Amino acid sequence: IIPVSCAATALDWPSRPITMVVPFGAGGSVDIPARRLAAELTLKLAQQVIVENRFGANGNIGGAYVAKSNPDGYTLMFTPPGPLTTNRFMYKNVPFDSDRAFAPIILLAKSPLVLAANPKLPVRNLQELISYAKANPGKLSIGTPGIGSQGHLTMELLQKSSGTHMTYVPYRGAAGSSADVIAGQIDLSVNFTPAMIGPLQNGSLRGLAVTTLQRSKQFPDIPTVSESGFPGFEAVASYSVVAPAGTPQDIILTLNRFINEYIESDLGKRHFEMGDMQAAGGTPEDLQRFIAGEVAKWGPIIKSAGINM
Repeated sequence: IIPVSCAATALDWPSRPITMVVPFGAGGSVDIPARRLAAELTLKLAQQVIVENRFGANGNIGGAYVAKSNPDGYTLMFTPPGPLTTNRFMYKNVPFDSDRAFAPIILLAKSPLVLAANPKLPVRNLQELISYAKANPGKLSIGTPGIGSQGHLTMELLQKSSGTHMTYVPYRGAAGSSADVIAGQIDLSVNFTPAMIGPLQNGSLRGLAVTTLQRSKQFPDIPTVSESGFPGFEAVASYSVVAPAGTPQDIILTLNRFINEYIESDLGKRHFEMGDMQAAGGTPEDLQRFIAGEVAKWGPIIKSAGINM
């Protein structure tokens, strides 16, 4: 039963601008699809949906802000896995309970991460990279979007599978690590594909492998990790929309409906193709189940790697 005050709010909603918090930096691989979605929701809701970047602590700063916000439909979060699934295993003091703090709205999409190298590095594929890394332990530097990010966890899984050791260089977001690989300041970058499309297409980065089981539609020539000697290897990025727990159900369902419409629209399909994202959609319950599955998958990897903040 929705309390009277919430019901009144829900009936009038939205009567003012909505804030969509992105818990990572502007211009990165999480920010770009969030801004595209916000523009579409602005049209559908006839109210401005404003993207606000509140980054730090692998999404925990933005997550905490949203968790403490009024559950009135005026604060949403567009987020990759960290705040919903993996941070709980790495941070001693996460300032919110991921399972209780948020109301799931929808899983927008999934996308591969891509492992990319400076073209001057003498490796052309994943097997050559692993041979080089074994011959030069600790010498290769790899940029990740923060300690404990999906990119970092993916590399932990890969290094564990391949018996290699590389040196991590954590960044505050996606854009910086790609720029530094291009400039030759670090050797490798692992990131969601949206932030890497331009540099991979123009040849300033060389793609070595993607982390989905199927090849990327955007980069069909880049092999998967699974077909490069590690059968079954999979590590996907995901983009979820949530609200503070207690947000009225009719608001949740309205947002879910509009976002599903966007996913199925020609514009949404074009955006996903541009961003190398695989459409998801579905119900709030579908997102809840997806989160539970990711928690079960990554918890043991994080614990065995000893990643603690």
